[in-house]
Amino acid sequence: MKPAAFAYHRPSSVEEAVAQLAGYEGQARVLAGGQSLVPMLNMRLWRPSALVDINELDELDEITVDGDRTVLGALVRYATLERSELVAERLPLLARIVRHIGDRQVRNRGTVGGALVQGDPTGEMPLACLALGAVVTAAGPGGTRRIPLTDFYAGSYATVLELDELVTAVEFPAHPEHVAFAELCRKHNDFAVLSVVATGNRGADGRWSDVRIALGGVADSPVLVDAAGDGLAGTLLADADLDKAAQAALDVVDPPTDVRASAEYRRHLVPVYVRRVLTELREAGAR
Repeated sequence: MKPAAFAYHRPSSVEEAVAQLAGYEGQARVLAGGQSLVPMLNMRLWRPSALVDINELDELDEITVDGDRTVLGALVRYATLERSELVAERLPLLARIVRHIGDRQVRNRGTVGGALVQGDPTGEMPLACLALGAVVTAAGPGGTRRIPLTDFYAGSYATVLELDELVTAVEFPAHPEHVAFAELCRKHNDFAVLSVVATGNRGADGRWSDVRIALGGVADSPVLVDAAGDGLAGTLLADADLDKAAQAALDVVDPPTDVRASAEYRRHLVPVYVRRVLTELREAGAR
């Protein structure tokens, strides 16, 4: 199939883009990389009155540094994350996880902001941004606002953005010292059955702090296992500690059944993969 008819706009500023979105009263969609939007248009799952193409907004395609903070413009491509020395140094989890997203064509076009707005529950980018404590900046008719990733999703493929708001940047605090990641796919770079990220800092005495565990593919949006992270604070990540954390993860998941796996199978995998990733984290800290 081909898309239903729509108007096309290519604004030259963020303000112009926001005005165009507002003018269509919720019936316009933003075109960034288009890796999710275009297939949905072609299948007529979405029939917007207009597309607002933001690819001329060069200010949204920048990576900036301010002390410990690293800010990615909404139009930064996956391929940029994959190749950037700055990202490898300051956001190594993103540099690692982006290689698991799609194929080369997808990574050449897909954008950070687009991935977050799409909100795929199995998406690696929302998962990594949640684990790293990212904050989204969105511009709208009333100005800009900052939205922590913990508050960004209202459900599956649904954000708290207003229909006339445009994501402009994603801000990251200081990156944790150690990270670990694993996911299960039916084939390489397919949509994940489930994925897990763990981050944390290891002290000179071998005890861990600021441990965060995030899971994707097991709920309507990526989720943090706060109880498990809190329980690992001050521990050596001993085997018994990992077992408790793995079981605690089951309390925050509500896995779906779909063509890739059943809810029962995903639930079975959660403690297995949480323990696996925490073991990797412990080994990374011991190096």
